[in-house]
Amino acid sequence: MAEAGAHLTSRTALEQPSIFEVLAQESLMEAVKPALRHAVKVLAESNPSRYGFLWRCFDELYLLLDVLLQKHFLLHCSASFSENFYGLKRVCGGQQGCLTLNSTSHWRSLLLLCLVPYLRAKLEAVLAKQRDEEDFSIRLGQSYFQKMYRAGVAAYPYVSSAWQVLVFCQQLLFVFGVAKTHSPLLWLARSD
Repeated sequence: MAEAGAHLTSRTALEQPSIFEVLAQESLMEAVKPALRHAVKVLAESNPSRYGFLWRCFDELYLLLDVLLQKHFLLHCSASFSENFYGLKRVCGGQQGCLTLNSTSHWRSLLLLCLVPYLRAKLEAVLAKQRDEEDFSIRLGQSYFQKMYRAGVAAYPYVSSAWQVLVFCQQLLFVFGVAKTHSPLLWLARSD
């Protein structure tokens, strides 16, 4: 494991995790936010005057909690919350025998674990709202900015599909032992 980059390793430092462990830890993190969102929604509906603010700013509160949780686990366990749950660790492969993350990999991992999913969710919400508005609007003369915005809205499904294909190809390469990471975001978290 002397390649340059942060990647996941299993319980022992020389063992790569299986694709099943990797996909299980990803599905755990994908399930946490909807479960918490539902709990906050029920709480806000039961007492809107007291807990309504939780529902109104759920995404930002979740981002704050996610950053605190992931920072704690990256600092103390060299793994994200879900990776630690499945006994996986992130190791810095740039230096021989380095079993912890260096500072650069730590901050990249934190940004890619928390900020990228937050920004993607916000972008998808804005684009969904824009698509709904566009279905019921009358288009008059449009400025250059409005045309570019509409082109971006129209192109997003293709960009999102291309990203999913890239993730799938990376996972296939990981299964066949060609790639050391299962995710392009994990590959981006590598150290210099």
